[in-house]
Amino acid sequence: MAKPHKLKARLPRGLEDRGPAEIAATRRMTDAIRAVYELYGFEPVETPAMEYTDALGKFLPDQDRPNEGVFSFQDDDEQWISLRYDLTAPLARYVAGKIGQEDFVLPYRSYRFGWVFRNEKPGPGRFRQFMQFDADTVGSASPAADAEMCMMAADTMEALGIARGQYVVKVNNRKVLDGVLEAMGVVDQKQKLLTFRAIDKQDKFPPEEIRKLLGSGRLDGGEIRKGDFTAGAMLTPQQIDRVMLLVRPANGSLTEVLHTLWGAVAGSEMGREGVSELEEIGKLTAQSGYGQDRIRIDPSVVRGLEYYTGPVYEVELLLETKDEKGRPVRFGSVGGGGRYDGLVSRFRGEPVPATGFSIGVSRLQAALTLIGKLDSKPEVGPVVVTVFDRERIADYQKMVAQLRAAKIRAELYLGNPKNFGNQLKYADKRNSPCVVIQGGDEKAKGEVTLKDLIVGADLAKLEKGRDDYLTKQAEAQTSVAEGDLVKEVQRILAKHGISWN
Repeated sequence: MAKPHKLKARLPRGLEDRGPAEIAATRRMTDAIRAVYELYGFEPVETPAMEYTDALGKFLPDQDRPNEGVFSFQDDDEQWISLRYDLTAPLARYVAGKIGQEDFVLPYRSYRFGWVFRNEKPGPGRFRQFMQFDADTVGSASPAADAEMCMMAADTMEALGIARGQYVVKVNNRKVLDGVLEAMGVVDQKQKLLTFRAIDKQDKFPPEEIRKLLGSGRLDGGEIRKGDFTAGAMLTPQQIDRVMLLVRPANGSLTEVLHTLWGAVAGSEMGREGVSELEEIGKLTAQSGYGQDRIRIDPSVVRGLEYYTGPVYEVELLLETKDEKGRPVRFGSVGGGGRYDGLVSRFRGEPVPATGFSIGVSRLQAALTLIGKLDSKPEVGPVVVTVFDRERIADYQKMVAQLRAAKIRAELYLGNPKNFGNQLKYADKRNSPCVVIQGGDEKAKGEVTLKDLIVGADLAKLEKGRDDYLTKQAEAQTSVAEGDLVKEVQRILAKHGISWN
């Protein structure tokens, strides 16, 4: 007979599985971010992972399937639905439907976090699914709303353990470059967007490669190792020179940078409006105590998404470290955002200003873990109640229930109880703080034995014969009355500072 077909356990490219350690680290990280966002007065909201494709703004009317950059499918009503590619577009739809309701007030301040999906070619550091944590203010056109986003971004980095001097929030305005392009005769929206996207890759490619993206296009790997082709913005050499000159990283004081920008936007009303907004943001952040070492105006920031209409900002990590192979790593941008005054307006037919900031949780978590700023150890596991006698499962399950009733994480060992050593190994791999043991002798005495696995681990590191070894040996295992089980487990947990509340 033919052997049955064995399905191969495959993970699609651009996706990853996450275990308890990664999930626990994400929880600690998002808790820190949430605390800062709520300190600024933002409240939570959740939107679905799927939206109608036209609501996301990612639809292609000249193709049968709107799948550029997003994952899409048709429902039973033949409506195109897509997985969200960010958290901002769904928020715009949500707010648009809420405006005018009695319980909804503008300006509206909210935060969200969750998974987003990109239908793009996977690569190093580029995933098809990743997590973002956003905060947005909808209904305010004031530069103060943008300045607040930048200050909150800086505060969030420090709340995550990134010291001043190891990050910077860089601020620019799309109106500046937009105005300069119009003054040069570049008015086609697609050409402008390709220009923005080319500049947005300055942290990935050297200047000569950016010039290719601003011109006729770029081949991945060059002419020798030809890869995917990226279409260029088709600017003239003279236009490319002017753009490259304008978007150089900023040096000097706020006054000096603004002076340079005022000169660059001469003849462009839109450009002057953009510089004026940057000047206001710079003043507001400086007066609030956020110096150039934390928030600075930087013309090299443009952001690649089409919907930005004004100030844009990015958080860049400045510190360098090494990967597992000893190669230097600089993380670059770990978050960003900007003003998107037209996104909500698409649903309303009236102006609705908005600005927001997004942290790339997955990318920032990788950076924090690599530099030792985020504990990647799994959380403390449950107390394990071991099984000595198969016939007394009900007794052991009762102990588990008592522990759980006291809000103590606990589980009954459900494997083969024949080898008690395997039960202890299981508890150790589960990162259990202690195990509960009751054999026939303990049952006859009305007692249970508690084995402190944390002290036991310390004991294994000590040399026998020392006083502290004898002390820890006494601490590692103790017998108590059955009625004192919960109290004694609580004592062990408290000794090690363990709490699940």
